[in-house]
Order: sequence, then C-alpha cells, then structure tokens
Amino acid sequence: MRVLISTFALLAVTTAAFAQHGGDHARGAQVMPNAEPGSRDIKALSREQVADLRAARGMGLALAAERNGYPGPMHALEHAEALRLTTLQTIELQLVMDGMRRNAIAAGERVIEAERILDRLFSERRATPDAVAEATARIGVESASLRAVHLAAHIATRAVLTSDQIVRYDEVRGYRRAD
Repeated sequence: MRVLISTFALLAVTTAAFAQHGGDHARGAQVMPNAEPGSRDIKALSREQVADLRAARGMGLALAAERNGYPGPMHALEHAEALRLTTLQTIELQLVMDGMRRNAIAAGERVIEAERILDRLFSERRATPDAVAEATARIGVESASLRAVHLAAHIATRAVLTSDQIVRYDEVRGYRRAD
C-alpha cells in the first residue's frame, strides 16, 4: 500500500512539474516574457534591470523608509515648491542625492558583476552547490549594500527636512490625506 501511495504522489509531483516547466513549450505555448535570455548578457537580469542598476534608480529598495516617514532626496527635490524648501535645504538635498547616486552606481555595478559570476558558473557548466552558495552569498551582500545606500539617503533627507515638511511630503506623495 505504501508503495502505491508513494507512486501516486511521485506521479502527481512530476505531472505538476512537467506542466509548469516545459510541458507547455512542447505543445507550442507562448514563451514567458523572461524567455529572451539568449540575447541577455546576464540571464537573471533584464536589460531594464541592468539599466536601473547602472542609473542608480531606486527600484523600490527604500520603500521601508519612504512609507515610514523618511522621504527620499529625489522626490523631495521634485516637490521643492510644495515643501517650501529653503535654498540651504535644496543644496543639502542635492548633495545627498549626488552622494547617493555616486554610491548606488558603484554598488549597482557590483551587483551586476556578482550576477555575471553566477551566470558564468552555469553557462560554463562549472556550477556546484558550494560555488553557487558562494556566488549567491556575494549577490546577497552586494544587493544589501545597494539597498543600504538608498536607505541611508532617506535617513539623511529626513534630517534636512522639518517635521511639517515631512508631513507635507507624505501628502504630496499620496501616503496621507491633507488635513
């Protein structure tokens, strides 16, 4: 009886796996949007993701700060008039923004390189559990470093703004209703 149950369980799992991974391709179903990997330098990153990393775009990395009362420098500068930023605040926020951009571009390049190393492990058929663990750990460290850069910029921005400006920022960004 156990053998019969195990056989049915195995059949169910393999049927589900086949349906998810390749069973559809064999029948000519549409290819997934990320199935353009032959044209990608790094298969795990889309061209848009690489461009975002190289341009220091936030990509939602600082939402923990943004949605908890720690404005971002770019959006604060975009809403300078609504926030009634002083000249000094504008200069300080531009410095925060410039430093964040410089550091985020460098960190983004490190993420790209770490992803490239992982990609090569597989493309060159050198992937082993230990090598993959090491490569993914590096990706984790570099990704965390990039996120920390963005979060630090939000902390620095909060220090530049008044409490009233932070409330106004949340209003203009749509995070809270104006009173």
